[in-house]
Amino acid sequence: MSNLVQLGNIKPRNVRSGNGSAAMKMPAFRTPDLFVGRVQLTDFRSYERMTLEPDGYPVVLTGPNGAGKTNILEALSFLSPGRGLRGCRLSDVSRLETGHPEMDNSGRNDPRRNWAVAARLETPDGTTELGTGIISGQEPSELNGDGADSGVRDRRVVRIDGENGSSPAAFGDILQLAWLTPQMDRLFIEAASGRRRFLDRIVANFHSSHIREVNAYERVMRERNRLLQEGSGDISWLGALESRMAEHGVAVAAARLDALARLAGAIEESTTGFPRATLGVDGLLEGGLMAGPALAVEDDFRQLLQDNRAQDGRRGRATAGPHKSDLLVRHRDKDIPAALCSTGEQKALLIGITLASVRITASCFGAAPVLLLDEVVAHLDRTRRHSLFDELATLGSQVWLTGTDRLLFDELGGRARYYRVENSKVTEE
Repeated sequence: MSNLVQLGNIKPRNVRSGNGSAAMKMPAFRTPDLFVGRVQLTDFRSYERMTLEPDGYPVVLTGPNGAGKTNILEALSFLSPGRGLRGCRLSDVSRLETGHPEMDNSGRNDPRRNWAVAARLETPDGTTELGTGIISGQEPSELNGDGADSGVRDRRVVRIDGENGSSPAAFGDILQLAWLTPQMDRLFIEAASGRRRFLDRIVANFHSSHIREVNAYERVMRERNRLLQEGSGDISWLGALESRMAEHGVAVAAARLDALARLAGAIEESTTGFPRATLGVDGLLEGGLMAGPALAVEDDFRQLLQDNRAQDGRRGRATAGPHKSDLLVRHRDKDIPAALCSTGEQKALLIGITLASVRITASCFGAAPVLLLDEVVAHLDRTRRHSLFDELATLGSQVWLTGTDRLLFDELGGRARYYRVENSKVTEE
């Protein structure tokens, strides 16, 4: 594909000068076009109440393990579609009241509170107030036909400037987020599902409707799986579901290919100290789109789903489709798969891909995403750490970093806001 963005077109709005000798040796941080000026947590994880007001500065959170640093980043990550940077259930982030058992006698999570995250977002168009949280399901008052509790699911609430949003996907039209966590260090050697989620988050920064398409595909696929397992003879309804799967699936695959082409361009023009990656995707529909027109790929996939009904029914799942695709990553200079690189090289590749995606997102979205980096500097040597700080200074992103050792961030000098976190108490240094 030729739809590549020239990174030289990404211009800073403003420049913030630094203080101290370490800061003078590094590029000054750009004042972000889009940043979180205030964030408030209520009954979220370990926090009963917490407010930070960093304005547009980079944020550094330091403290011992288990102090509550990552919880703050996770709260911010819920201002985007999905289940946050830990990928957990909504109820899992609710604060558990001190002195209560986790479960009551009926087995329900009674002591957990409804959590909320609110943020004041500063954008080129002015201030936007964002909020999200959970409304816990009430105790079921009726029984279903089998005599079991019908159950009520927890509900995610989305608020934008005081109005209810249709779904968390609405956040994607206002704010983009990117993150790296220690759990992602094994991305290249674990299951394809993690790499696929990583890719889809990047794609969503370029195509705001991508997560909606992914969710729509998965909803239809689950309905088809259910019908096949039940042995439903409604052939017309199965055909309709398979047509919708083909339509959404091709849209998902096409967006992935477009995003990878853009990302490859950004990596090619990158001048960071991190290794360059060669990217590809191993997927049925993605491969089809590289060889032929979208309508033909859609027709072929629809026919494959029809042919696979018996097999999919026995296995209880669809055996082909974009939900099986895998992101392929190679170390360009060494020409080896990322999975065969050392642990340090894998981390460096992951950082390089993420930084490139941030740069390209800035041109596509109109502002750089807010970047959440959890314990990223802990295992970098001094040269790579310096290279990372240099790159962060030029991105135009508001950056939130965590670490246990305050000394690792000294090179940032006076250009960041520093907070000490201990026992879920946050103090500005």
